[in-house]
Amino acid sequence: MSGILAQSKGAAGEQLAADYLQRRGLRLIERNFRGRGGEIDLICRDAKTTVFVEVRLRCRADFGGAAASITAAKQARLILAARHWLQRHGETPCRFDCVLLDGLDPQNIEWLRDAFSA
Repeated sequence: MSGILAQSKGAAGEQLAADYLQRRGLRLIERNFRGRGGEIDLICRDAKTTVFVEVRLRCRADFGGAAASITAAKQARLILAARHWLQRHGETPCRFDCVLLDGLDPQNIEWLRDAFSA
């Protein structure tokens, strides 16, 4: 997949995920935060909890689907980026969620609340 095509599919996947989470009561507060260590796709608020969301889109299952792509190294980068965000915006209770998309089908979204911990 070319870089531009992958970016546009990634942006579409993030929008699907944001819409899905907002329909379930989360409030989107930031997209694509880049901090030392990595990028956080979506940052939301669920009552008093800051929710750091990793969106994974897989159009093919050749390498295990969307969930298989959230490795321990990826989790460590997300945790580091989240720590930097919290330092800038204030410490709050937080959790790490994942939204898994197999294709860009809004009917095929899986939300993993509290998918991993810091």
